[in-house]
Amino acid sequence: MKRALIVKLGAIGDVIMTVAAVGQLHAQGYAIDWVCGPAVSGLLRCYSWINVIEADDRAVLKGSFPERVRAVGAAWKQLSATKYDLKATLYYDARWQIFTLPVRATRSLTLSHTDRNRRLLPTRPHADEFARALLGWKDTCRDVSLAPHRPDRLPPSPLPPPGARRIAMVPAGASNMVRQQTLRRWPADRYVAIARTLLERGDEVVLLGGPGDAWVREEFTELAGHPRLIDLIGKTTLPELVSTCDTCSLVLSHDTGPLHLAGLSVAPVLALFGPTDPGSFLPRRSGVRVLWGGEGFACRPCYDGQNFAPCESNGCMQSIATETVLQVMDEMLSPGLVAIEAAQ
Repeated sequence: MKRALIVKLGAIGDVIMTVAAVGQLHAQGYAIDWVCGPAVSGLLRCYSWINVIEADDRAVLKGSFPERVRAVGAAWKQLSATKYDLKATLYYDARWQIFTLPVRATRSLTLSHTDRNRRLLPTRPHADEFARALLGWKDTCRDVSLAPHRPDRLPPSPLPPPGARRIAMVPAGASNMVRQQTLRRWPADRYVAIARTLLERGDEVVLLGGPGDAWVREEFTELAGHPRLIDLIGKTTLPELVSTCDTCSLVLSHDTGPLHLAGLSVAPVLALFGPTDPGSFLPRRSGVRVLWGGEGFACRPCYDGQNFAPCESNGCMQSIATETVLQVMDEMLSPGLVAIEAAQ
């Protein structure tokens, strides 16, 4: 059997989009070893066909020199004895190739800003672009994008079956190990307004997010203690977050890691975008809709793959009205629409 080594340590969305591409490689008969960081290793272990090699990416980025040496040395110890048909370090930054320096491989691949075949072209779905680089797909017409590749061994949801219609929301997020990307966030007070309306209608509302999102709880103080408001922020693993979304009638999120986790679920998803291009990052499956704020803005999108514009107004996200979001949510929750999508 052919063997491939993938180096993609994080963030959550990038890893999930890469999984869709690597799944195509596995379908061609490759055994997959994957070097990743602790933040995503639990999710990747939910794919029975991925052998996870965990590396301390935080030490490499932010640790002292001895910590960096230990982290890299631990990865080398696991990798140096294996010969690969392909080793793919799916970064533009050449520094991440340090993990594969002792690895023997017939073919080596990194991303490139100058080689079109190894460059993620703007506005195109990143999952497709990763696949084009990995598999050498010809850059010709394709009318079907890769759907998110759902894990084949998810744990059960930590929640019991819903007693009412269950709606999940991701009111924070948009951060990674390097920085906060606040321009991607829809204002938290608008999530509160949506939650208030849903609770008044008798729906159940679940708040989702990671441990670093605890700050957003203060925004929901007025709703705290409501019997149908369930706070799971920082209380689930990544696989459990996917399973929780499976129990929901709808997930509302802006462009952040949990949006991609919701894309792995079976739930309908409403995604809110502004400075990033949904053409590149939106999960490509049925039941996913997008509202892209800032229509007509000459500066949209402002994310260039590394940085955002020095914007202080966040006008594109601010332009997405609460009333518009509620209207689209109601359309997506309509039994008639669900029946039509199921028939398709």
